[in-house]
Amino acid sequence: MAEATATPAQELEELVRFMATSLIGSGDEIEITSDQRGPVVQVNLNVPESEMGKVIGKEGRIARAMRTMVTISSSRHNLHARLEINR
Repeated sequence: MAEATATPAQELEELVRFMATSLIGSGDEIEITSDQRGPVVQVNLNVPESEMGKVIGKEGRIARAMRTMVTISSSRHNLHARLEINR
């Protein structure tokens, strides 16, 4: 049985899910959505307010690193991605 090929937006969602669950410890509490419009992909990460500190990090360093990873990954598909972190 052949596997279905994931779209670039789905690959970015999985990358964000991996990073967020590694930080929080449970994937049940997070919600990730994406929207691709032409060469731009908007990825939204929703986490509980109690876990925001783990995802944002001191002075926003973790969030900045996550955004960098998403940008690098999207550039491999000739896309521009934005990561929005919400509670």
